[in-house]
Amino acid sequence: VLALDTTASPLSAMSSTPVPVPKPLLPSPPPTEAAWQLDELLADLGNTQSKLAAAGQGAGVPTESSLDNMLDSLTRDLQELGITTAPAGICAGCRKPIAGKVLTALGKTWHSEHFTCAHCGKELDKGPFFEQGGRAFCEEDYHQAFSPRCAYCAAPIREKVVTALDQTWHPEHFFCAHCGKVFGDEGFLERNGKPYCHQDFVAMFAPKCQGCERPVLDNYLSALEGVWHTECFVCTECLTGFTGGSFFELEGRPYCELHFHQRQGTICHGCGRPVSGRCITAAGRRYHPEHFVCAYCLGRLHKGTFRERDDKMYCQPCHDKLFV
Repeated sequence: VLALDTTASPLSAMSSTPVPVPKPLLPSPPPTEAAWQLDELLADLGNTQSKLAAAGQGAGVPTESSLDNMLDSLTRDLQELGITTAPAGICAGCRKPIAGKVLTALGKTWHSEHFTCAHCGKELDKGPFFEQGGRAFCEEDYHQAFSPRCAYCAAPIREKVVTALDQTWHPEHFFCAHCGKVFGDEGFLERNGKPYCHQDFVAMFAPKCQGCERPVLDNYLSALEGVWHTECFVCTECLTGFTGGSFFELEGRPYCELHFHQRQGTICHGCGRPVSGRCITAAGRRYHPEHFVCAYCLGRLHKGTFRERDDKMYCQPCHDKLFV
């Protein structure tokens, strides 16, 4: 409150000539002090005005228009006293002048109570806020509206994000679809849109060797409608590799020539070698024609002109000579 000094100086009793008495001057408070007082008062009134606007008008409480009139009247009175007042800015929220405390954000000025979340209306003057499209949001509403979603839990990703398989993930939720192990430096392998650790991917999806039934990862052979480790593609009987590049197949398994013919029963009973081409079958055995001979004279036998004795073949004369 500004006090005016209205005391006049007394007339001199010794003077016969009237002396004009000067009118007292109004004391001028320091501009800085007056401006400070004005700012405080305007700020209090402004806060009251904002709270009333938010809560609604009550019985016996000054309305928003009456508070505006009070502010205008106070400003005029101070200007008449020689104190110039100027607003600190225009509030981007209510579009009215700001007197007292001013908040600057997003390149604009605001009453602190008018700088609020664009979604929930929460005041943002005392905490962090996030900007999107020129609007301010509280942390929760910003993440709910704009943060990427985790492909596993569907919750917003607030900090670190993993981008893989054209989706985003919390780091702790990007794990093997089979064993649940979080991926490390070894990375992951993909199958049907799902990530797998290297161990499970190999065990579940890598082709299996027809020989040992273990996964085939690098060098392999393709044969007999399957894949093989190079070291596993050997004769099923003698486990010898096929150095000549050819093999014989029997019931889906590879064999060398000798053991293939043994399994087929096409080994010459005379020389023990496979019979290919022309052969002679006698007494349930097979022979190369040149090996179907008399066990005694080694003369070639002809089918129907031989005799068998003790698992050996003889011509008729030798048989008679030896056994008759």
